[in-house]
Amino acid sequence: MKNLVVFASGSGSNFQAIIDAIRDNRIQAQISGLITNRENSGADRRAAANKIPVAIISDPDPSSYYRQLQNQLANWSPDLIILAGYLKIIPAEIVTEYYNRIINIHPSLLPKYGGKGYYGLKVHEAVLESGDQVTGCTVHYVNERYDEGDIIEQRIVPVKDHDTPESLAARVLKTEHQLLPQVIQNLLTQN
Repeated sequence: MKNLVVFASGSGSNFQAIIDAIRDNRIQAQISGLITNRENSGADRRAAANKIPVAIISDPDPSSYYRQLQNQLANWSPDLIILAGYLKIIPAEIVTEYYNRIINIHPSLLPKYGGKGYYGLKVHEAVLESGDQVTGCTVHYVNERYDEGDIIEQRIVPVKDHDTPESLAARVLKTEHQLLPQVIQNLLTQN
């Protein structure tokens, strides 16, 4: 059985989409654990509800943060690491050690609206301000720079005339919940 480790900082809705896909046999894997940098996050509560181990790693010291991540990942032996709304950069040493085994879901069609500071509603506000007719979501490999890793797959979501950042975010998130499990299963069957 393949092992997944999920990193999440927020509500954990993409984490839940992975849990549901495993339960529905759309992903043939198990979640070894959740790493979060925020205690009492929605992701943390979802993990508890599904009896998934949680590691809260929020050390501000970069070398200590790296060592804690390294130790926890070694303990859980992931075949694939999924960043699902994780708002900290992954140390370069971890990216190197797990090269092409760390993926991220981002709420835009990268390379547009990616990089530091582009997360959550900020992405959707930027899309609406630009006048773009389409947006979407991207699953990409993680490298040492925010949202610049090779793109694995993208899905387009049309921008509607009456959209607000919130309505656009809801439609993009629904698409993320479909795309992410599909990409995970595809990657697991390739390896």
